[in-house]
Amino acid sequence: MKIPINPRSITARLITAVLAVELLSSILVVFLSFGYERHSHFHAFDVLIRGHADSLLGAVQDSEDANDSLILDPTALHTFPSDVYEVYDSGGHLLGRSPNWQGLGFALPAAPPANSHGDHHGDSHSEFLNLKINGQDYRALRALGTRLVGPGDFGDHDGKVRTVVILYGAPTDKVWHAIFGTVEFYAAGTLFLLLVTGPLIAWLLHRGLAPLRQLAALAGQVSVDSWHFNPPSSARATPELAPLTHAIEEVLLRLQVSFEQQRAFVSDAAHELKTAVAVAKSSLQLLAMKRRTPDEYQAGLDRCLTDSQRLEELVAEMLTLARIEAAPVSDPSSGPPHSTDLISALRQTVATLSSVADLRGIHIESQFEIAHGESAPVTVPVPHDNLSLLLSNLLLNAVQHSPFASTVSLRVAIVGNATILTIEDHGDGISSEALPHIFDRFYRGDPSRNRNSGGTGLGLAIARAIVVKARGSIHLASQLGLGTTATVRLPLTTQTPAS
Repeated sequence: MKIPINPRSITARLITAVLAVELLSSILVVFLSFGYERHSHFHAFDVLIRGHADSLLGAVQDSEDANDSLILDPTALHTFPSDVYEVYDSGGHLLGRSPNWQGLGFALPAAPPANSHGDHHGDSHSEFLNLKINGQDYRALRALGTRLVGPGDFGDHDGKVRTVVILYGAPTDKVWHAIFGTVEFYAAGTLFLLLVTGPLIAWLLHRGLAPLRQLAALAGQVSVDSWHFNPPSSARATPELAPLTHAIEEVLLRLQVSFEQQRAFVSDAAHELKTAVAVAKSSLQLLAMKRRTPDEYQAGLDRCLTDSQRLEELVAEMLTLARIEAAPVSDPSSGPPHSTDLISALRQTVATLSSVADLRGIHIESQFEIAHGESAPVTVPVPHDNLSLLLSNLLLNAVQHSPFASTVSLRVAIVGNATILTIEDHGDGISSEALPHIFDRFYRGDPSRNRNSGGTGLGLAIARAIVVKARGSIHLASQLGLGTTATVRLPLTTQTPAS
């Protein structure tokens, strides 16, 4: 089983991390096992040495002389040939010594010598020593013992107590061999487990990340020509991948809509520009077909100028729409937005369009439902130029579509943290078939919004783009013969409005 893994991949990092944890755990187990085995083996070894020292004390006998001196009975000794020992009485007389060494002597210092380490075990009359004898490490017990000699002899019915100094040691090489043998077993066992579980862990992690690889492969197949994306069910069922799957679907859906809108915009723009250029070209061709009178030339040039102005207006609005859509969406976390006073901008727009309204006999009625009065600023996160363009497009539409001597109503109200702008006219209205497409670019469902009236079909598309960038909403409600109501909802800001 060979699993190709990029060393920079998540799979490789996870496998490396898990194997590193396993390796460190194995090393820790080996060290802990070494400490435990050393403690348990030497504890048992100390018990064995103490037992041999006690048996050596049992071999000390009464010499049965008048001085009640002590002797070491060789027939009572049960020692190993590699062990060492020596026995002294309280007077410092050597009672016996193993033949394989020269001994330390009765004048053994209270503290262990430089090549030994004292290790006391409860009994204040004994201590364990680590000795170096003939180049070999020994573990030895120095203990004080007592023997009762001569009971009942020479008229002494109670006997006499004699002190005996015993030093008994045994080589530690076999203990260390047993310790290292056990530790090697643990090390070999953990290494074997590491070798067995390592590939298994790599395979399990590689398999566990299969839904992520499948998700990435399917997402990589998406292009501008193919937006089909069907994530695997395993990715949807995985709690860690489900949010990512949903986010990819949402992003791809928005991108698809954006690309489709862009394609439609380019197609519509090309059609509109082609039509405008064709009209201007036909006017020039008519002039060039035969000789004209000065008045005919002047009329033809006027038509060309009108067509050029319409073409210029179309290009300007296309550039305006592109500029607005390219601007970042208003985000409170990215810093203070460009704020504008809605009331002030609305009054300027009304004043600008008053001459157009007067020519049609339209009365523009304003109503402000603001708690702090009309003088209080109502700031919205829209730059001044964009807000003026939004208001002029909506108000100009309402004036152009209203019958003579009618009223266009403007209302501004604050609801919660948002301001609601309503522009209502009493014109012919919009059909229910055209209403869903009213914000589409270059859409002219209403016969009054055709090329003869000078409309480009981009006014409402620009208005919606401005509102969307400010994280607001715009809605048109209309009925044929009753009029149209445009409702704009914009969030309020606490920033000082731009002058």
